[in-house]
Amino acid sequence: MPLSFVLDPPLTDALRADIVALWTDVTNAGGAVGFVAPVIPDDVRPVAEKALAGVAEGVDRLLIGVDDGRLVAVLFIADNRFPLKAHWRVLKRVMVRPGSQGRGYGAALMREAAVVASELGLAGLQVTVRDGHGLDGFYRRLGYREVGRVPGALRIAPGDDRDELFMWLDLRQPQDAAFTAGSAAASATSSPA
Repeated sequence: MPLSFVLDPPLTDALRADIVALWTDVTNAGGAVGFVAPVIPDDVRPVAEKALAGVAEGVDRLLIGVDDGRLVAVLFIADNRFPLKAHWRVLKRVMVRPGSQGRGYGAALMREAAVVASELGLAGLQVTVRDGHGLDGFYRRLGYREVGRVPGALRIAPGDDRDELFMWLDLRQPQDAAFTAGSAAASATSSPA
């Protein structure tokens, strides 16, 4: 069954619990989504609730991917909360359930986010990447380019500092047909996300 997307789904208790569970699983599988493994749902829940509060207030947007009725992908389209940056957004917590990776869901989720952003009239999208996971290559293949880097900004553990990369997708430029076509289909090239 193809991946389907829902923008701003109702924030039910069940969905909130599913997001916390997915976020926990992604972190414990090595995902760079704000934590360092190991974590338990109680570690993730306060951060998830803060992110979901922005969605509930209507400031941020939530995009989820569903496969056969099961939540498999999530990202937040976060407002900058600053008038001079109102024309672009930040994608946060880009996650695909570990058991669903390798099917192109990460790429499909990112394409769908670009479609949503274009429909909102946004000029661009930014994503922040923890170096050392190879995710910059994933985002580059989707049309993002590195626009900044803060050396050693993220302390994963004592002696393990990682660069924080800022990557940008300019939505004012025509996108490659392969990028924009079939955003709802998960038939895209497999990705690590």
